[in-house]
Amino acid sequence: MCTAVTYKTKAHYFGRNLDLTYSYHETVTVTPRNYPFRFRKVNALLNHYAMIGMAYVLDEYPLYYDATNEKGLSMAGLNFPGNACYKPETQGVDNVATFELIPWILAQCGDVGEARALLEHINIWDENFSAGLPAATLHWMISDREQSIVVEAVSDGIKIYDDPVGVLTNNPPFDFQMLYLDNFMNITAEQAVNRFSEKLDLKPYSLGMGALGLPGDLSSSSRFVKAAFTKMNSVSGDSEMESVSQFFHILGAVEQQRGCVKDEKGQYEVTVYSSCCNTDRGIYYYTTYENRQITGVDMHREDLAGNRLISYPLLQEQQINMQN
Repeated sequence: MCTAVTYKTKAHYFGRNLDLTYSYHETVTVTPRNYPFRFRKVNALLNHYAMIGMAYVLDEYPLYYDATNEKGLSMAGLNFPGNACYKPETQGVDNVATFELIPWILAQCGDVGEARALLEHINIWDENFSAGLPAATLHWMISDREQSIVVEAVSDGIKIYDDPVGVLTNNPPFDFQMLYLDNFMNITAEQAVNRFSEKLDLKPYSLGMGALGLPGDLSSSSRFVKAAFTKMNSVSGDSEMESVSQFFHILGAVEQQRGCVKDEKGQYEVTVYSSCCNTDRGIYYYTTYENRQITGVDMHREDLAGNRLISYPLLQEQQINMQN
């Protein structure tokens, strides 16, 4: 279970919570412009946009969970079990595997419009990275500074949805998530008012009662509503520190604490990491479950004309600043 969010103050930000019971020892990974992206069926990209994001690097290949390229286009894959449906290889279209989709889009596209055009000729095909690493069941959010879309490969084909909320979680499909929001149109950040009956003298006894009924559980639909409400009502200053701090507070509204969600194996899901990328500047910030201090990696401090991946292991140990 995961949550992805976009947010704009003076700059534009894109990030996500990764909620899992385990970690693949992912790293913040920069792919420079001349790293050779080789794909199973489509042509290799030997020169392309540089990108930064969170990836599991295996056999010198970055399996990106989320990333942003140097043009400011961002993309994240989120779990979509039971609904994701990948087709066999198909003639006459671009056959792209799930693990190739993020680099294939971000390597070539500078904005959502270019990504949408590329997706019109794609087949997300049923191909494993390796025998021990099967294709993940995913759907994706793609965002630039002005708009977001959601891409879902389902049984009746590939669906591309406009995402005016700039939020994505997991199941059910995105069109249902947007319809589900209609149930909460009366939720407000303002003080509650009496609509129950003019015959009764009802008054709010606490701040926040305008949001009574806002979901607080950790299901994907509830997280979609809570993240959307938090983001759409969020108020932040324009400075980098204020914006980044506020972004992590938005993600914090739907993070998972160990012990609250148990899977069928008896394992607990937690928010393994939370990320926030300043897409205008190419700075990728993150926290981990054990380390709440924000850490950043600036892609433009690396040699983006190079041809080798640059990876930074996550700082996992809690860091506390003592004042005395």
